[in-house]
Amino acid sequence: MRIDMKEKLYKTPCGDIHYWVNKEAEQTCPQLIFLPGLTADHRLFEKQIEYFEGKYPILVWDAPGHAASWPFEFRFNLKDKATWLKEILIQEGFQDPVIIGQSMGGYVGQTFAELFPDMLKGFVSIDSAPLQREYVTGIEIWLLKRMGPVYRYYPWKSLLKIGANGVSTTEYGRNLMHDIMMVYDGDQERYAKLSGHGYRMLAEAMEADLPYAIHCPALLICGEKDHAGSCIRYNKAWHKKTGIPLKWIKGAGHNSNTDAPEEVKQLIHQLAASL
Repeated sequence: MRIDMKEKLYKTPCGDIHYWVNKEAEQTCPQLIFLPGLTADHRLFEKQIEYFEGKYPILVWDAPGHAASWPFEFRFNLKDKATWLKEILIQEGFQDPVIIGQSMGGYVGQTFAELFPDMLKGFVSIDSAPLQREYVTGIEIWLLKRMGPVYRYYPWKSLLKIGANGVSTTEYGRNLMHDIMMVYDGDQERYAKLSGHGYRMLAEAMEADLPYAIHCPALLICGEKDHAGSCIRYNKAWHKKTGIPLKWIKGAGHNSNTDAPEEVKQLIHQLAASL
């Protein structure tokens, strides 16, 4: 993270959220909000932060319970995360946010759109999927609720290897995810709780069967080699039903913003410049 980004805290009843912000920019509107995926932290967007810093006001967080945002009690849901994000944005004077969410970050963005539709200026989903109940099967929701023990009892060294190699197709992306996962080295129980709680929140948000409609300009980005869950199938269906533009990233995996950072940041820039 560049030194121009200022680390700040937002206090919640469950713990403190750490986030980084830089408001000094050529353009004051929109503001770009980067939300990493489950178990990842703010470093996931280091290439995008480096590019956009000074161009637009930017903010990135360690999501509740992740990395620096710890200790944190796991008694919150996606609505809580979206509400805390809104309060952070208000605190920073960010009135025209574009949420750029990777994987779980995209689900937070959709929940934000559901709760605060008039506030969201734009939305970019990176290797995420729709939250609407109609896209998922009952067995998929059942499995999401039971992922915690998988991460608790799987050998850590194997989990570390699969976790890094399974989300990226490039050396940079895999090394970065390995470094991010090493935050939890020696505390697999925390990693398992974080993962299990995240998947359970996701399942409960889907079961809520809310519209989760995106009324602002939006873009779906997905790696052609994204094999995390059924992201490819979900994005095809999401695009077909909603008409939201879908951009496939050649050769990229689940973390396509680390596998093809140049292409992804240009796509984000195009959306931001059009607002």
